[in-house]
Amino acid sequence: MRKRKVDIAVISDVHLGTFGCQANELLSYLNSINAKTLILNGDIIDIWQFRKRYFPKSHLQVIKKIIDLSTKGTEVIYITGNHDEMLRKFTDVKMGNISIVNKVVMDLDGKKAWFFHGDVFDASIQHTKWIAKLGGWGYDLLILINQMINWGLVRMGREKYSLSKKIKNSVKKAVKYVGDFEKVAADLAIANGYKYVVCGHIHQPQLVRKVNKNGTCLYLNSGDWIENLTALEYSNKKWKLYHYSEDKLSPFFSDDELKDMNYKDLLAAITITGKL
Repeated sequence: MRKRKVDIAVISDVHLGTFGCQANELLSYLNSINAKTLILNGDIIDIWQFRKRYFPKSHLQVIKKIIDLSTKGTEVIYITGNHDEMLRKFTDVKMGNISIVNKVVMDLDGKKAWFFHGDVFDASIQHTKWIAKLGGWGYDLLILINQMINWGLVRMGREKYSLSKKIKNSVKKAVKYVGDFEKVAADLAIANGYKYVVCGHIHQPQLVRKVNKNGTCLYLNSGDWIENLTALEYSNKKWKLYHYSEDKLSPFFSDDELKDMNYKDLLAAITITGKL
């Protein structure tokens, strides 16, 4: 399979180490692209919920794939989120082509782009934090129940159904939170002269033009790799919202074995990081 060339690929909210993480699908995606820059926009490893007894090989393969990409020339920028906030102790650390930051501003063809996870807004938006309510073990349990329901639906020849999406889209405070989040991000971006603002955090993939009395910007959210399986891609001076469900990817695991990395050693390193 020929890999698609992209200038920038942005993924977020992978939540490695949780039952809801769709690691195999993410591996298919990462193996299908050739990106100059890969931006990991927070909550890649879910250190909040990390348990050594659950970190399957497919999750480790994602980490290995990211490391492999960096050794082959891809610039990897890891922007910390709230679920991997312990990595903020290593802000501005650079290891080869991998750097850890809290935010980044880039010049994209003469336009400034502002990348950050988005959890910083939780304190400023005074409404029920539905991510906190649905997050953690409760959210993980909901995803597990949803997976069992979808297994039955597929067996009956019916379409899959998302319980969490239904809940989030039907709860007024949740809908308002998303709207407020997007508005705050866009308003700040416009005030600071950014033409693009790129977030994650709220698990709501989006690419929309925002306008206020002071100007305009493009608001982008990379979504997640639990329910939506989405990413953002920048090429030829344009942004695209990628949906895994709309792609025709066949299993594309050209490096699906941890041939040169010891499973136990890598798992131990992640465990130590979670305790720092």
